[in-house]
Amino acid sequence: MKVLVTGGAGFIGSAVLRLAVARGHDVVNVDALTYAACLENVAEVANSPHYAFEHVDIRDRPALDVVFTRHQPDMVMHLAAESHVDRSIDGPGDFIETNITGTFNMLEAARKYWTDAGKPESFRFHHISTDEVFGSLPNDPDVLFTEETAYDPRSPYSASKASSDHLVRAWQETYGMPVVLTNCSNNYGPFHFPEKLVPVVILNALAGKELPIYGTGANIRDWLYVEDHADALLLVAEKGEVGRSYNIGGENERSNLELVKALCAILDDRRPKPSGSYADQITFVADRPGHDARYAIDPTRIRDELGWRPSVTVEEGLAKTVDWYLANEAWWRALQNRQGVGERLGVKA
Repeated sequence: MKVLVTGGAGFIGSAVLRLAVARGHDVVNVDALTYAACLENVAEVANSPHYAFEHVDIRDRPALDVVFTRHQPDMVMHLAAESHVDRSIDGPGDFIETNITGTFNMLEAARKYWTDAGKPESFRFHHISTDEVFGSLPNDPDVLFTEETAYDPRSPYSASKASSDHLVRAWQETYGMPVVLTNCSNNYGPFHFPEKLVPVVILNALAGKELPIYGTGANIRDWLYVEDHADALLLVAEKGEVGRSYNIGGENERSNLELVKALCAILDDRRPKPSGSYADQITFVADRPGHDARYAIDPTRIRDELGWRPSVTVEEGLAKTVDWYLANEAWWRALQNRQGVGERLGVKA
């Protein structure tokens, strides 16, 4: 099977790409190489005969047509997106252009290719999205996001992803495009760009800097190890029902404060400070605008229909993640000088 992966030099996209190549699939990586992309993320497969790279921006429709014609994929896995909520608050335009217009271009390029090929039944367009499109949940363990939850996005990022989800569904209803969708919870793990919470905490801790926690740290997220997510995405792409959406969660709810303290405890064990704990560096800072209180996914559909469950607990995953960052200093140091990394973003509202 030949899979076209957009955003394959990013965090989740590279995990999908590495796993797909390891399983013997031919993979085409389409990536614009914006600030959060890094070809080192796919270095281990770069010389594989199963891997090809196209330096193409999904906002460039003619270039996408060339890619489809050249590579003739059996499947599209669309992961390319601007994804950092704080950046979306400061500069929403990039999110509109990439997440909405870019998805439109991908759908149209894929539709042309699929139609010209005679509309093969085996073709799939898999759109990868987020649980943030559903808005915010109350702090009640019995209330979870399902695939039927009404959309209620609260940030420019989640609104742009909600828009892209609606476009994908519309192309299925209007044009008969064979699509599947997934909405995931918060990912973490190796190759996570150093502006998100988990890598920020690890790298600030090692540097002796403050560990900033928004508000009181009570905001809750469901944490999904990225390699588990990649496994679920490939499963949905291959076996998911056309027109169906699947929520993918880690079944690991933690408050931000609990998560940060867990990371500190692992670092205390792996690389102890001369005195005290890394938790001594925790600092509470002003909350970001519109900060959703809780995300939590009901994974019943993907479990019952496709037999998938996460294999890694949050404790295991965080330990593996810390170990990876400790062993890959050259990777993250090379990214720390990129625009916006290490700065407090999302405060312009």
